[in-house]
Amino acid sequence: MSKPTDVRIREVDVTTDKYVYRAPVKFGGRVVTDAEVVNVTVQVETRSGCVGRGFGSMPMGNAWAWPSRSLSGDRTLEGMLSFARSAVRAARDLDGYSHPLDITRTLASGHAPIADRIAAELGAAERIPVLAQLVAASPLEAAIHDAYGKALHANSFDLVGREHVHADLSHYLTDEFRGEYLDQYTLRSPKPRMPLYHLIGALDPLTPGDLSARLNDGLPELLSEWIVYNGLTHLKIKMAGDDLKWDVERVLAVDRVSAQTQAQRGCSAWFYSVDFNEKCSSVDYVLEFLHQVREQSAAAFERIQYIEQPTHRDLRANPDNRMHAAASIKPVVIDESLVDLESLQLAREQGYSGVALKACKGQSEALLMAAAALKYGLFLCVQDLTCIGPSFLHSASIAAHIPRIAAIEGNGRQYCPAGNRDWDQRYPSMFRITDGTVGTSCLTGAGLGY
Repeated sequence: MSKPTDVRIREVDVTTDKYVYRAPVKFGGRVVTDAEVVNVTVQVETRSGCVGRGFGSMPMGNAWAWPSRSLSGDRTLEGMLSFARSAVRAARDLDGYSHPLDITRTLASGHAPIADRIAAELGAAERIPVLAQLVAASPLEAAIHDAYGKALHANSFDLVGREHVHADLSHYLTDEFRGEYLDQYTLRSPKPRMPLYHLIGALDPLTPGDLSARLNDGLPELLSEWIVYNGLTHLKIKMAGDDLKWDVERVLAVDRVSAQTQAQRGCSAWFYSVDFNEKCSSVDYVLEFLHQVREQSAAAFERIQYIEQPTHRDLRANPDNRMHAAASIKPVVIDESLVDLESLQLAREQGYSGVALKACKGQSEALLMAAAALKYGLFLCVQDLTCIGPSFLHSASIAAHIPRIAAIEGNGRQYCPAGNRDWDQRYPSMFRITDGTVGTSCLTGAGLGY
């Protein structure tokens, strides 16, 4: 049945921006030095003629979303940009009124043919991975949700209940969600403040001896400087995943710098997450890593809050990579693997105990996967894609509106501060960090909150 709050898409526009990083970031054996950002503006109209204009923005992150063995980084980026533009064209051609959950689902049903066409145009033997499709479509999806809220003069997270959505969650997930709606799994007011996870990339200098030359651009460069500058209490450490000695020593080295710096500033509690970016050969590597860290520094081991995606993202092709033993020690979350409900359920079967939500996988997907994770009692975190400006605000809004998410990663300020320009003046509590937290209480506006 139709609802008076349903909307149709009237206009869609897409642009791109490119930003050069102030310093490279290395993860999973890959080095990234710049960001290509897709920006989408959508105008929607309700049945009664109310109009709203929404905006979505996201770095394409092809090195992470499409780590191809047969195509260069330039070619995978080209493919993702082409996909984003094709998704926009499909949105322009879409007829009818509905809720953003259904609009984005309808658009997603057309992703596979787009991916096949672009693969043929690239001369690639591989289709654009589902993860890369989600990332490329995410700015459009964000803009649709944002425009819907703007048209109704309400926050998008308040428009996901029975009054506005056509079907309960069993329509999008499974029968166990019958009679439930997303408003049961989201907060009406954002958490006022959230700890910020600071990224320590594999190339990032920890001590003066790690620096060959300073950038001298007014921002910190050493870990100790960042801790003091932002008052940090949460540190995300990128691991190699195929060099156990290096990984263990990296955590110990981070802990040495952190312990000294935190003692100087009178901080007694701080936390780490470790991200292997699917480079570990098996769970045995993870177990030995945890064993050696605990053996050499019980304090560093205790500070590890969770572990991200240790082994290959293709769970079905790697059924022996079970995480039960590691997850009994620390929460182990899927990141690259999480692309739909099927992947989440498979991850649970294989022993994963948590999920990493990301704005770059789409607003609808983030909300639905959050509901599933909450119902299943999984550990939840929100991770970054070096999101800058509006994409970071979007990511933070998701984290602030979903229960049980304790912290948010945000590393755009480290590697690509140029992308935050102007936004940091409009939302100083989100970009000017002094006590290790971001002030998410400001994310209450119509649409996605900013």
